[in-house]
Amino acid sequence: MSFLALFLLLVPALSSAKASSGGDDKEGATDFILHHVVDDYTWHFFDGDYGTIYLPVILYSEDRGIEVFSSHHFYNEAHEKIAYNGYEISEDGHIAALDEGRHAMDFSITKNTAMLILIMIVLSVIVLSAARHYKKNPRTAPKGVASFLEPIIIYIRDEIAKPNIGKKYEKFMPYLLTLFFFIWFGNLLGLLPGASNLTGNIAVTFVLAMFTFVFTNINGNKDYWKHVFATPGVPKPLLLIMVPVEFVGLFTKPFSLMVRLFVAITAGHIVILSLIALVFIFQSHAVGVASTIMVIFINMIELLVATIQAYVFTLFSAMYIGAAVAEHEHH
Repeated sequence: MSFLALFLLLVPALSSAKASSGGDDKEGATDFILHHVVDDYTWHFFDGDYGTIYLPVILYSEDRGIEVFSSHHFYNEAHEKIAYNGYEISEDGHIAALDEGRHAMDFSITKNTAMLILIMIVLSVIVLSAARHYKKNPRTAPKGVASFLEPIIIYIRDEIAKPNIGKKYEKFMPYLLTLFFFIWFGNLLGLLPGASNLTGNIAVTFVLAMFTFVFTNINGNKDYWKHVFATPGVPKPLLLIMVPVEFVGLFTKPFSLMVRLFVAITAGHIVILSLIALVFIFQSHAVGVASTIMVIFINMIELLVATIQAYVFTLFSAMYIGAAVAEHEHH
């Protein structure tokens, strides 16, 4: 059912992309894929007056102050981009002032921002519902949402936090749980028809990786920093090589977290959309059947990938934090 809904939503979108590209199938398919992967000032579901949500634009400039208006003003009736109030949406997808001498700070609610708020609301409702259950029934077996969350929380505690962080694991459990559920829900909701590619946005994965970087290094003990800047057991001449390597390693770890999540989620979306676009490029029944089977198969894989990526990000974060707070015996 989810694939059928996805297909019905994307057919008119691809058709309109093809029309805007002058009828070129390949160019229209490229526009169609990029439109659903990158961020935007509109949230498009299907063609028609009620198929697009025009999100609020919030700009600040010294001469005009705060300006708030709908992104609908940047599009005409044919959904072509136009200038409005001295601004336009540039080729790279950002709002730019027509007057090159004036600069405006952009605080707009984009599609990814709206998706972020939606995930926060969903997570808050689910977690608070489980918390209310435990508060009212502290000594009874969990029911409803609580019965769904408890095994996951116990698994993260016993299989991720305790083995990798050790005795101080409780201090970092709130962060690890927030990290896992945010990424997991973001990945899963991103697979719904018309959803935003939030966890496939490198700005989002960058912020998540930076949180792990900050938590790791703020809590690093003296043994951790000694290992970085004066690696024990290494001859002094080799420290000239080891210290720069260890220092660079402080940044490559969060970088790998950022890139891994970004690539895995974005690649999955692009593959699915590309297979759907093949139907319209080749206009063949055989390609349509083969593409449909492949899309359903990859959708199933993406459900697994969504969970694996949340697990991997949380696991490596716990490992990095554990290495920073570990106590070493000194002889």
